Amino acid sequence: MIGLEDRQALARDIHAAHVAGARLMLACEMAGIELRTLQRWKVVDGGIRPDGRPLAVRAIPKHALSEAEQAQLLAVANEPRFAAVPPARIVPMLADEGIYLASESTFSRVLKAHGQTTHRGRAKAPKQRRPPSTHIATEPRQVWCWDMTYLPAKVQGHWFHLYLILDLYSRKIVGWEVHDSDHADHAAHLVRRTALAEGIAALSSKPVLHGDNGSTLKATTVLAMLNWLGVKPSYSRPRVSNDNAYAESLFRTAKYRPEFPAKGFAQLDDARAWAVSFVHWYNVEHRHSGIRYVSPAQRHAGEDVRILADRHALYASARDLNPARWSGNTRNWMPVGAVTLNPERDCIVKAYSEGKLIQPLAA
Repeated sequence: MIGLEDRQALARDIHAAHVAGARLMLACEMAGIELRTLQRWKVVDGGIRPDGRPLAVRAIPKHALSEAEQAQLLAVANEPRFAAVPPARIVPMLADEGIYLASESTFSRVLKAHGQTTHRGRAKAPKQRRPPSTHIATEPRQVWCWDMTYLPAKVQGHWFHLYLILDLYSRKIVGWEVHDSDHADHAAHLVRRTALAEGIAALSSKPVLHGDNGSTLKATTVLAMLNWLGVKPSYSRPRVSNDNAYAESLFRTAKYRPEFPAKGFAQLDDARAWAVSFVHWYNVEHRHSGIRYVSPAQRHAGEDVRILADRHALYASARDLNPARWSGNTRNWMPVGAVTLNPERDCIVKAYSEGKLIQPLAA
């Protein structure tokens, strides 16, 4: 779209060239416009009219949302349970309740029209780096990620220590503990308790446990416990946090939760009580974006295939009721297949996924 001042300048240049003897059509061509465009710009008195498209009155599409439907979307998006949830999670959560109101983009468009598109949360966009290739998980209990993070106490300089073990395939927190000190015995006890809870003794192939290069996680006590359990240790490269990205992302999610105390925990029991609540929310209630917005507990139990199939059926039904509102296929609700600890080439992931009803991840 050419502004009014630019139109007037072009028209003056073309007129000067035409007065100097140039053909009007060639002058317009040199200016980069058609002769018909110049004629359309001119008004009766020889002036130049502005672009009328921004002020044009357009008919409302037949499939556009009514005011009542927009009000319903706003009411749902502003419910207390969705106060800190983006449309990308609101829509799948409603779908699990058998409710389809609109697509994620429609939710976002309505919220934007009413000035409600402020980012929900305190997190900033992560910096992307290229991590190395590593382990691939095609089902639960194949690859675990673990790490330790500090939880602030109200006493300055004092910290509590949160140990977590995450199943790479399902994103479920399969083991956790909170202590007032960082010690190898705590890590060894957590690994043993998690192995018993997950029943790895009955597995023919034991899981890989990936962690960073922290001294606690590489201590002799921990290595002896891993060897006794048959669990294979794996470590990140020094000073490269992205090599353990899933655990780091989990800690980021935990510390940006609304109920995380900004001023720290008063005592160890408070930190443990918060951890109990967070683990339950993360495993059971949280709709994880990396696994098609099902909960980690649902994916760990193999329920994601049925849930995603139900969502696909709901979306197909909604499209049949009002096809004018759908420009193409419904949203992709195919279950996520093989998960790599770090990005891997498609051909490598496909080799692990072949023969299973799963969708390989892109590199």
